[in-house]
Amino acid sequence: MQEKNIPPHDGVQRYLNDRKPELSQKSLYNYRISVNQFADWCTDQNIRYLRELDGDLIAQFKDYRLEQVATITARNDMRVIKNFIEFCESIHAVFSGLAELVRIPKTTEQDEICDDFLTKEEADAILEFLGKHQYASHRHVILLLLWKTGARISGLRTLDVDDIDSTGPTVQIRHRPDTGTPLKNDERGERNVFVTEETMEVIQDFIEHQRPNTTDEYDRKPLIATRHGRAAHTTIQRHVYSATRPCNYNGGNCPWDKRPETCEANTWDGASKCEGSVSPHALRRGYVTAARNAGQPKDVTGERVNMSGRVLDKHYDKGNHQEKANRRQDHLRDI
Repeated sequence: MQEKNIPPHDGVQRYLNDRKPELSQKSLYNYRISVNQFADWCTDQNIRYLRELDGDLIAQFKDYRLEQVATITARNDMRVIKNFIEFCESIHAVFSGLAELVRIPKTTEQDEICDDFLTKEEADAILEFLGKHQYASHRHVILLLLWKTGARISGLRTLDVDDIDSTGPTVQIRHRPDTGTPLKNDERGERNVFVTEETMEVIQDFIEHQRPNTTDEYDRKPLIATRHGRAAHTTIQRHVYSATRPCNYNGGNCPWDKRPETCEANTWDGASKCEGSVSPHALRRGYVTAARNAGQPKDVTGERVNMSGRVLDKHYDKGNHQEKANRRQDHLRDI
């Protein structure tokens, strides 16, 4: 059967519509980024219709991604592209068998491990600065909760005002997919997380004095709110990138000798370009490492952050050899 004239972005939209019922919101968001990047690349290559694609062009896109991102990211992108091409075959937008020509980059175990994490010393300095200069602000509460609980962004976003129990004191993380805030592990990710009285006091001051009196589209009262409703993932990410820039909390000194007044990273949209800023997930890794170094048992830490011991060891515990030896020392016996 003759392939149809379907432009790349049209094919992408049909693919996303097809996958939407079976993917979580987070997965659909990630898929959308990957396939839109591919469609944009096709446009840059003057590819008008998907039927013009062949194995060589897709290999060129793979090489392009490998130049732009880490191998693990390129691998994930190409897995989505392979699935997209399989869909395109089913609607006769490309020739049959093209998906078999999509090559997935191979990765090593080390490629799958991200070493980006915030140290306890850095977290203490950032929270001290925020507590002094931006007390109980959105940024202060976001950084405080991510660091003190080790939660994912999805766990932070799902919090409503009613999920804050000052008598605990706890924050109650719940899976609410029908009202826009699913957790990564569904109901298995639900938990109550203890926080200190000091942390709870900051949260309560934020609710009373700084939080906008607003509801989201489901008539819920989000804890991390804007004037328009629940804060988006990107808003939380930008707060973290901005707060973790070294010059933001160390008196304006840049470790790379850049001038803050002219640095492209010294903006709301550009903060992620700073070599010293980190993503929200780096706080999760930092919390796990700091908790383990402080002697908190692995199973307690894992349950608190909703993580298996295997994943904790492989991806999140960034303690060095000496720190891990120190943890074992109190449990050793001379035999």
